[in-house]
Amino acid sequence: MPAQQGVITLQGQPMTLMGQPIEVGDRAPDVTVLDNDLKPVKLSAYRGKVVILTSVPSLDTSVCDLETRRFNQEAANLGDEIVILTVSMDLPFAQKRWCGAAGVDRLKTLSDHREAAFGNTYGLLIKELRLLARSVFVLDREGIVRYKELVRETTHEPNYKAALKAARDLL
Repeated sequence: MPAQQGVITLQGQPMTLMGQPIEVGDRAPDVTVLDNDLKPVKLSAYRGKVVILTSVPSLDTSVCDLETRRFNQEAANLGDEIVILTVSMDLPFAQKRWCGAAGVDRLKTLSDHREAAFGNTYGLLIKELRLLARSVFVLDREGIVRYKELVRETTHEPNYKAALKAARDLL
């Protein structure tokens, strides 16, 4: 499996990402993750909609919490043609608990804990931690990546404005 070293950092320390990175113009790979009720979900199930696909290390950390709450708030202004998905390695039970406590109900949290298929396929699995790197992809209605941000320092937030603009521009 390919590995990229030093592409991201965690508190300034270089980390290794496993898998082949996905780039703008690529068809988003169709992987299966789990929803909060342990049901398998294929990412292709959202074709026909514009998708903001985010990955975070863990919802139970301050930056991931802030980011996911922010995208949940933004979802209220996006309409029905844009869906926001947030993938982490958190267990589905933990995601469900976190969403309930945080009042997050406009985006979908999905778990990659079982096989790390999303992390490996998208080149986002942090080898040293078995967590996902912080990233944002915007997919068009056919599942083509039209925007990508891999946040270089894991403790930083993504560029919300750029991601939201990229999604709105696809409508």
